[in-house]
Amino acid sequence: MTDTDAAMADTAPSDAAPVSQTTQLYDNLREAILTLDIAPGERISERGLEGRFHASRTPVRAALSRLEREGLILHEGRSWTVTPIDLDEIASLAELRGVLEPAAARLAVERASEEQLAAVREHLDGLRPTPDRQAGIRMGSTFHLDLAALGGNRFITDAVADALTRLERTRWIEVRTAEARDAAWEEHSAILDAVRAGDADRAAEMLAAHVAGTNERLLTWIAQERRRLRGAGMAITGSALRAEPDSGPEPISGTEPDPGTEPIPGTDQTLPPTS
Repeated sequence: MTDTDAAMADTAPSDAAPVSQTTQLYDNLREAILTLDIAPGERISERGLEGRFHASRTPVRAALSRLEREGLILHEGRSWTVTPIDLDEIASLAELRGVLEPAAARLAVERASEEQLAAVREHLDGLRPTPDRQAGIRMGSTFHLDLAALGGNRFITDAVADALTRLERTRWIEVRTAEARDAAWEEHSAILDAVRAGDADRAAEMLAAHVAGTNERLLTWIAQERRRLRGAGMAITGSALRAEPDSGPEPISGTEPDPGTEPIPGTDQTLPPTS
C-alpha cells in the first residue's frame, strides 16, 4: 500500500467504522470471557450484549461468530452460551502441546539465532518482576509463543497459540500465588537456557515435563474444587469429574473467606491458598 492509499484508507470513516466497532466489541467480549467476568456456562443474548457494550446488532453477531470459531462460545438455536470448562479438552490440549512444543524447542535449537534467543531472554526477564496474576498468565503465554516462534514453523506456532487461547480461562489457577508464578518463571528460564546451550534433548524433555506437570496440577485442583467453582456459577464438564469423590457441601455465599484465600475472578468466591 502506498502512502496515498494509506491516507485514503484513514479518511474512509463510513467503511472503517463497522469494522472498528466489531473489532472493539470482539476484544471486549473475549476479554470478559477469558477473565471469567462472563462465567463458563453462562447464557448470553445478542440484545443483552448490545446494551452492555453499546453496540448494534451487526457487530455483535460478527463478534459472536468469531468467538464461536475460537471455541469460546456455543451457538444453540437462537441462544449463545459461554463454553463450559471441559476437563477432557484440557487433557487433550495438554497432549497436543506435549507433542508440538518439544518439537518446536528442538527446531529452535537448530534454527534460532543468538539475537533471537537474547530477545526471548530479555522478554522473559522483563516480565518477572510484575507480581500480579494477569502478568503471570501473560508471562506464560508470551514465553510459550516466543519459543514456538523460534522454531520457524508457523503451523506449530498457530497451533500452540490456539491451545493457549482455549486454556486461558483456567490458567489463572496455575499462577494463583506468588510461589506458583516464581516456579513457572524458573522452569521457563531453565528451558530457555537449555535451548541457548544447544541441548535439544534436554530442552524438549524439560518442556514436556513442564506442560505435563502444569496440566496434572490444574486438573487435580479443578476436580477437587469443582463444587466450589460450580457454586461460583462456573459450568465444568469432563470425565475427570466423575472419578472424583464428592467434596462436601456447597460453600455458603456471603460467608467470610479463610485467611490466605484469593478471590476467583468474576465472582465473590475465593480460592484456597497453595502449599
